Amino acid sequence: MNQDFAGLLKQGSYINGQWHQSDNRFEVTDKASGTVLARLADAGTEQAEQAIEAASQAFRSWCKTTAKERSQLLRRWFDLMLSHQDALGRLLTLEQGKPLAEAKGEIAYGAGYVEWFAEEAKRVYGDTIPPLQNSQSIQVENSPVGVVAAVTPWNFPNAMIARKAAAALAAGCTFVVRPAAQTPLSALAMAELAQQAGIPEGVLNVITGTDARGIGRVLTQSEKVAKFSFTGSTQVGRQLIADCAITVKRVSMELGGNAPFIVFDDADIDAAVTGAMASKFRNAGQTCVCANRFIVHEAVMNEFVDKLKTKIRALRSGHGLEPVDMGPLISEQAAKNVHALVQDSLAEGAECLLGGDWKGGAFYPPTLVTGVTESMPLAQEEIFGPVVAVLSFSDEQQAIELANQTEYGLASYFYSRDIGRVHRVANGLAFGMVGINEGAISNPTAPFGGIKQSGYGREGSKYGLDDYLNIQYRCLGGLA
Repeated sequence: MNQDFAGLLKQGSYINGQWHQSDNRFEVTDKASGTVLARLADAGTEQAEQAIEAASQAFRSWCKTTAKERSQLLRRWFDLMLSHQDALGRLLTLEQGKPLAEAKGEIAYGAGYVEWFAEEAKRVYGDTIPPLQNSQSIQVENSPVGVVAAVTPWNFPNAMIARKAAAALAAGCTFVVRPAAQTPLSALAMAELAQQAGIPEGVLNVITGTDARGIGRVLTQSEKVAKFSFTGSTQVGRQLIADCAITVKRVSMELGGNAPFIVFDDADIDAAVTGAMASKFRNAGQTCVCANRFIVHEAVMNEFVDKLKTKIRALRSGHGLEPVDMGPLISEQAAKNVHALVQDSLAEGAECLLGGDWKGGAFYPPTLVTGVTESMPLAQEEIFGPVVAVLSFSDEQQAIELANQTEYGLASYFYSRDIGRVHRVANGLAFGMVGINEGAISNPTAPFGGIKQSGYGREGSKYGLDDYLNIQYRCLGGLA
């Protein structure tokens, strides 16, 4: 392994300030070449229980630290993440596949959440409410919920952990996370830097193992875990919610998406094409907020498609450490799943203008498909790959109805220069996030999250601490 990773490449879970060792191992591979990067100790339910116990013990003292103390520790963690951005980015590229520039961007993005919540830790305020009687004082206090457990996905192995862990620690909670087994190295590197930053033993714990179901049951059903947070598919999320119900645990879910990208006839087409490229092809289309259905007004269809086709054709695919625009999908099976959606839609009458000629392997060619209807698989399913599926519409209300024809409600996008339309369409879209003349909307200062079967709860922004705090109402009597 490259010497740039000295001290950051770990071989097992981080529990109570110690690195777990085991004879049972699992491999983490370079997603572009298939080369083995590391063989990690394979943690299971026993280690998950140990991590929860460590977090529970650590909570007793961590919850009593001042907001300023927690803020300073998080700030040190942020500084270390940025000073190691190159090494963290390279490691992320190897285990996940995205181009190095994107990977380094994710490190900065994830660190941004740590910086944000380092500052928000000092702004957890209570309230004093005017009483109904002069003899009373009504006060509202916030306190940390306790031990927080999380399961995070492989597509953003740094940022998805950072925005959960930073919020939890800022609020005074302790944290246990199971990162995806495909991409655990970034999580362990973050834990190493947290240790260097001085975050106490047991406050942050990382469980790396292949027994997703077993570890998940421990994290969701333990009575010592007060809150559970998950980012991943809706199907898995439903099961985790059911598991959490056993102990009536507080839950936040960031689940699947099927984002519409509407281009109206009054849009700046060049800007829309630029936004489409930014939204669709980041991380090879493997983001929960990437545009899934391109709903384009029939009057500008040809112009939009022609310009988009030119941009797509110029994309360079290859190993993320090379000067490329797009890396592989997370696995060959992922590429196979994307290809099935394309082929099934073509069989129903759609037309492939570019790409679609997959012959195997994890790399899927950038693909442009037109003539898609709302009933086709490319419109119904979350693609999670570099495929543009284009539908047409003729009037504003039809566009809104097409956009809302999904069980998901995470992100949506539209382009228009009509200020009245901007307000009407934004009000009509049933999504937690709306990008208006903008294809990149993720930001630590903004509330990230969805509605419907895309989940509930918000991450980032001033609202991001709400799910990690208990509200206590205090009524003081006998004061007059």
